[in-house]
Amino acid sequence: MIPVEKNKEYTVTVDAVSSDGNGIAHIDGFAVFIPRTVDGDEVKILVVKVKSRFAYGKLLEIITPSNKRAEVTCSAYKRCGGCQLRHIKYDSQLEIKKDIVENAMQRIGGFENFEVEKIVGMDNPERYRNKMVFPIGFVNGKTECGFYAQRSHDIIPLKDCLIGDKLNSEINKAVITYMNDNNIPPYDEINHRGIVRRVFTRTSHSTGEVMVVISANVTTLPKSKKLVNILRTTSDRISSIILNINTKRNNLVITDNNVTLWGKNCILDTLCGIEFEISPESFFQVNPIQTEKLYNTALEYAELNKNTSVMDIYCGIGTISLCAATKAKNVIGIEIVERAIEDAKENAKRNNINNAVFYADSAENIVPLLIEKGEKPDVVILDPPRKGSDEKTLSAIIKAQPQRIVYVSCNPATLARDARFLADRGYFISKSSAFDLFPHTTHVECVVLMSSVDG
Repeated sequence: MIPVEKNKEYTVTVDAVSSDGNGIAHIDGFAVFIPRTVDGDEVKILVVKVKSRFAYGKLLEIITPSNKRAEVTCSAYKRCGGCQLRHIKYDSQLEIKKDIVENAMQRIGGFENFEVEKIVGMDNPERYRNKMVFPIGFVNGKTECGFYAQRSHDIIPLKDCLIGDKLNSEINKAVITYMNDNNIPPYDEINHRGIVRRVFTRTSHSTGEVMVVISANVTTLPKSKKLVNILRTTSDRISSIILNINTKRNNLVITDNNVTLWGKNCILDTLCGIEFEISPESFFQVNPIQTEKLYNTALEYAELNKNTSVMDIYCGIGTISLCAATKAKNVIGIEIVERAIEDAKENAKRNNINNAVFYADSAENIVPLLIEKGEKPDVVILDPPRKGSDEKTLSAIIKAQPQRIVYVSCNPATLARDARFLADRGYFISKSSAFDLFPHTTHVECVVLMSSVDG
């Protein structure tokens, strides 16, 4: 018998937090997931959905708050859903993320008694994002800029987002003023009409300069000089204003079709002492403060010296590759996105790094080919997307028998799966760390060192 009924109210005490940020309470052993709660909360809930093994509840009232609960200062928190853990004190957020990694490694990977050696948080977990995307549309007849409401494309007007640069609010205000003053309509994705889709900003942590990208459903932006003028008077930190053309019926955040309206085509940022050129569509970690800590740990695990050969798989624009190249004999970087490889090569030239080569191809295709041709890296660095790596790539790595595999992961579940594959074929986890690159969200990055049993 399922002990709860839909549309019935219950008073419960939350005893855990799930990997997606929901509090979990149990009624006669039956799990009920409750958004915006934390373990220790005593709450009144309304059960809104019942499944065979669990249910979902809507928070009605906090009767007794947990000592882990924090005051929420964001006006859009309840509707936005971007910061799922903002109601939880930061030190408790870190513990939750540590538990997420450990539970995945134990439950999915089968690594008994696995413990994260350390989790590295931020001194100030606000204003950390160097990239922000703000959709624009009509809200109650007015042109508004903000975020999409959770699980919808309804725009929540938002003057400021606490995890982004304060300048974003002034940029958004300037764009809305330009649109209103010049009768520039926002894009309507239902009828594929209108012009401005979204505002996209990138901020350089090292220089403070800001790139403003306007995504639009036109090839030429009407009265673009007026937009340039109003943005230039907004802040002298703005060094680049770009039109990103997207005239197709889709929801792509950014395309590769850019026209520079004013200023530079790219902005510069520095990571681990290496200077990177960042275009509108470049992949670059959104939290440079934490990324440096993550990469320094990855390079520490790699134990590089001038005799070490490295293969960096899923290298993006070459961030880890170029950092490794300053310490290693040579580096091979592999990435499926051709534009990212072009950026990696340009970044190597910019930094006078001559011992790194890059291939634009899928890992499952090029890694086995390179290893068949005789490449024998001493160290392999893996930094795959959320879906993780694949058996063809991992099998080729095993065939090459590197001494060390440094796995950088943004998804503990696929890390656990891939680490088990490697562990069953001659490698063991010798070090591990987790890093909070996305405070107030459920995302967590981690790095593990897998060493060869044969040593």
